[in-house]
Amino acid sequence: MLWRRTVTLAQLNQQSQGCMVEHVGIRYTAINDDSLEGTLPVDGRTRQPFGLLHGGASVALAESLGSVAGYLCTEGEQSVVGMEINANHLRAVTSGEVRGVCRALHVGRRNQVWQIDIYDENNRLCCTSRLTTAVVTP
Repeated sequence: MLWRRTVTLAQLNQQSQGCMVEHVGIRYTAINDDSLEGTLPVDGRTRQPFGLLHGGASVALAESLGSVAGYLCTEGEQSVVGMEINANHLRAVTSGEVRGVCRALHVGRRNQVWQIDIYDENNRLCCTSRLTTAVVTP
């Protein structure tokens, strides 16, 4: 199994209270053996003025999933910080909800690389991102 920490979906969603994750409506929905999933509503909080899902909202979902997944791969007092993220927006979404799926490409002692794919309600890929995180030890 990829994860070194034990956590429930309820705990992840509780930790998100009072921050941007809660504000934009991100919810963690699945912890699998090798992936972490979450959803983001496409509504007034996450649309750009032209009615489409804002690219920054997609990146916020990707960053949230990758950072939490990275943390789940650490131990003790270790944590992770994002170093770089990129996103390719492939399909417009105007309503409903999108689902992000985060998988590890590399989990090392000092850094990690995460692939986050975001799908619309018809399971069509609408955004793909890569996040690089650094493992921080106090």
